[in-house]
Amino acid sequence: MSHDAVVLFDGVCNLCTGAVQFIIKRDTAGYFRFCSMQSEIGKQLLVQHDIDPSALDTFVLLQNSRCFTKSDAALRITGKLNGLWPLLGIFRIVPRVLRNWCYDVVANNRCKWFGRTDSCMLPTRDLMSRFIEVVPTPRGSMSEL
Repeated sequence: MSHDAVVLFDGVCNLCTGAVQFIIKRDTAGYFRFCSMQSEIGKQLLVQHDIDPSALDTFVLLQNSRCFTKSDAALRITGKLNGLWPLLGIFRIVPRVLRNWCYDVVANNRCKWFGRTDSCMLPTRDLMSRFIEVVPTPRGSMSEL
């Protein structure tokens, strides 16, 4: 299967890593691959798509050579998941400015509400192929998905 969709995420944000785990469980076709924004490859991909690599306020979906952020990325991702999640696509009728305002409220409070870890998550051996790069934390430790 071609992996034309890559999700870039904040690897030390509990909400973001939880979202990755959520996606993996519902993406049984293995459509999405993942990359921490803190990794060298993640930073390069962000720069290639004119996104500041130090601004970790959104996860990013790279799909078919296009870049999506905030609510656009979230709705595109849910559209590929198993179950009833694609029905969330109905929210595309809500103006992007309103959708992104809601997204920003959560993004700006995510660490306060959900916490952070001291290290990027490390996927299990079974999931390693779904990740583009696994990066050790500054302390040399890694956490497991």
